Order: sequence, then C-alpha cells, then structure tokens
Amino acid sequence: MRHLISPLDFTKEEIDSLLNLGADIMNNSDKYAHVCDGKKLATCFYEPSTRTRLSFESAMLNLGGKVLGFSSAQSSSAAKGESVADTIRVISCFADICAIRHPKEGAPSVAAMFSKIPVINAGDGGHNHPTQTLTDLMTIKEKKGRLDNITVGMCGDLKFGRTVHSLINALVRYENVKFILISPEELKIPDYLRKEVLDANNIEYIETSELEENMHKLDILYMTRVQRERFFNEEDYIRLKDSFILDEKKMQYARDDMFVLHPLPRVNEISVDVDNDKRAVYFDQVQYGVYVRMALILRLLELEDKVK
Repeated sequence: MRHLISPLDFTKEEIDSLLNLGADIMNNSDKYAHVCDGKKLATCFYEPSTRTRLSFESAMLNLGGKVLGFSSAQSSSAAKGESVADTIRVISCFADICAIRHPKEGAPSVAAMFSKIPVINAGDGGHNHPTQTLTDLMTIKEKKGRLDNITVGMCGDLKFGRTVHSLINALVRYENVKFILISPEELKIPDYLRKEVLDANNIEYIETSELEENMHKLDILYMTRVQRERFFNEEDYIRLKDSFILDEKKMQYARDDMFVLHPLPRVNEISVDVDNDKRAVYFDQVQYGVYVRMALILRLLELEDKVK
C-alpha cells in the first residue's frame, strides 16, 4: 500500500507515468467511468477548501466511486479533541482511500502511519500540497509540451506558499529548469528550500522584487496570493498583500508562449482584465486537477488493470 504525502514520494518516472495516465483520462474519459464502482473516497478537510475538495470528489465520482467526509474541523470529532491517528483508524473502516487537508504540518504523515488505506496529502500547513503540484505539472506539460528546458517565474508569497514549495521540489528533477523568484524581502523562499533543494541540486535561480522587468524571460509565471491565514501579524499582511498585481499592462512584456498559472483562490493579485488573455490558464489548471487526481486514485488503489 502506498501513500502520497510529499511530491517526492513518487519518482520522476512515476510522475511522468501518472501525467500520461491523466492525459489518457482527459482524452478517453468514457473508458474510466466505472473503474471505481463500489469504492469510496473519504475527504477529511480540517481546513476550508473549494477546488481541492471538490476536485477530489469530482474525480472519484467520475470514476464511478462514492464520496464521504467532512469539510471543516468543527464538523468532525476533532472539535471534541479526537487525534488525527484515531480519526484515520475510524475512516479506514468506512472508505477505501482518504484525502486529508490539515493546518498542521506533518498531520497527513501521522495519518499515513496509522491508516489501513492509502492516504493522500491534500495540503498540510505551509509544507506540502502534492496533488496541486501534480496539477501544475500536468498544466505545464499540456501547455508547453515539456517539463524540462523551461524558466519558471514564481511570484508573491514564496515563504508560506506550500504550492510553491512543492512545485520547486518536483521541477528540480527535470533537466535545465531555471527559476526567477519574485517576492518582497519578507516573503522570500525559506532558507531550507534555497540551500537543501536549489543550491544542493545546482539549480540556476535569481531572487528579485521586480516582476515587470523579468516577464520576457519566462515560459511559466506562477502567481500566488499573499495568504492572510499564514500571518501572525495583521499589520504585516495588510502591508504586503498588494505587493504584486499582474494586469494587462504587465502582460504586454510577456512572450506569446508564456503561460500564467495560479493555484487559486485569487484575491486581487491577478486583475480580471487578464482572464481573457489566451496565456491565462489558471481555470484550465482546475480542470487538469480533476484528471490528475483521477489518475492518482487509480494508481493508489491499483485499479489500472480494470481499465478496458
């Protein structure tokens, strides 16, 4: 039995295989419509979520399975003090696979230790969000046709953004990937990511606070919001939340084959005037997320041989 807690739980070859499976699901959805008949997915979300939770539920329903779970800690026995370890022991009696989101880093790892069913980390604090990473990788591959030989700009909250951390960890395994890390000084990537991931793998990167002057260098621009829930100080959040806003004027500096991704939800870091630009693919990204989660569910439940 396997779990997905970190983007590094799968090898590069396994990720490539998973993305190929997601692409086949996208192009041949009918043949996957009943592969999970009789199977149940539990969505245990201790934090609010729209896209991730509904994407998982949509994925399982598209495969013919069923869904059960809770959408906040207050609607679960966690409100009574039940531990994650005990909750997953209970969930293992009801479901065949579980997706868990938790505000505490490491909680999905604890769940995996005590679970009798595959556990998928759907986001833990500022740490990892591996299925968003799979979504991002599928989006880049579908739009650019490759995951190597690209320059990726990451803009906004690079300190607390778990989607940024997960994506960097995944992309450094591909050849000739370069990063331009665009953020205010207070929201630069954490030291461990710089030293243990970028420097340790001899990855070419620059850190800057300038978005406009770097637009022309990018194959991908990955925008993120400044997350209020990750700040201890409301004054710091208010001061930094509007640091970088992508608008139609800035898009004029980008190449025609540059694509804008965003894990969503957006607040105001991407102006709505960008939405009609063919290079804005953040809503396509949501759809790819369903396909890649369908592929992941099939892989972890070892049901690919049931596909006709």
